[in-house]
Amino acid sequence: MSPSVSSHSIDAPAPTTGGAPAGAAPGTTPGGLRGHLRRRPLTWFFTLAFALSWVTWTPYILSENGLGVWHFSFPSALGTTQLLGVLPGAYLGPILSAFLVTALADGRDGLRVWFGRFTKWRISRRWYAAVILSVPVALTVTSAALGGRGPVLPSAALLVAYLPGLILQMLTTGIAEEPGWRDFATPRLQRRYGPLVGTLILGPLWGAWHLPLFLSDWGGGPDVGWAEPLEFMLTTFAFSFVMTWFFNHTRESLPLVMLLHTGVNNYFSLAWSDMFPWLRSTTHVLLIASAAAAAVLLIATRGRLGYEPERAGLEPAEPGTPRV
Repeated sequence: MSPSVSSHSIDAPAPTTGGAPAGAAPGTTPGGLRGHLRRRPLTWFFTLAFALSWVTWTPYILSENGLGVWHFSFPSALGTTQLLGVLPGAYLGPILSAFLVTALADGRDGLRVWFGRFTKWRISRRWYAAVILSVPVALTVTSAALGGRGPVLPSAALLVAYLPGLILQMLTTGIAEEPGWRDFATPRLQRRYGPLVGTLILGPLWGAWHLPLFLSDWGGGPDVGWAEPLEFMLTTFAFSFVMTWFFNHTRESLPLVMLLHTGVNNYFSLAWSDMFPWLRSTTHVLLIASAAAAAVLLIATRGRLGYEPERAGLEPAEPGTPRV
């Protein structure tokens, strides 16, 4: 799929940082590249995130870990080739793109707000408990329902490895992705379109960003059918509503949404195959669990997903710039 995004369909109208540039009249934006970045931050972010990641993933996809066009394999680290083959592209995609667009378009004020969400650790312990416990419980119940029987009890070694695995996931997938999708894109999309439509836009784009990886070991490729990527796209679509609800209800705490995202990855990476060896597809499980949770949240919040415009988007508006 093409990473290009229509600038007229997703971008909020202009800047959300304080103070007009030196020499500019209040309410105006500079010309040139920076001016375009300030007018179309989401277009620049998504285009850069897709392009940087996809270009960086190309050697992995063409290697023996993917299509086999280039006759070399990526070395394994911690039991997987994905740390060296996939993670660099993830780091060079959402997080770097969010940083660059924020720095160039919004300057220090924008970066202060963007980095500020990283430090929102001081959230009620109930939220941490809810994420840490609800993710494995929901996925275990869903797996048991799909498999028609209860799980095999996890071993002591698995339980010992669970917390270190979660920390590793936070430092890899969590940091690589969520500063882009949730920290950068979600607030802008919600201010422009509201939480429902904003999430409707973000979910498919988040899923589409992963698509080239289905030609590699990451997605069971290279001979993967169309059903697997489609199911994955539906899963990111549904799970995005859950992520948006957590993001809004924790006052835009990035550590909490990172924990939610990586909690799912950690459960499937470490525990699921041992607990449910008779099941084959993690995507089936996550799709059903996410769709059920999304439906409950959408109905319970009437599509608002915990969004409160008066306390969200704390970026100071540029003089003369209307809020949306």
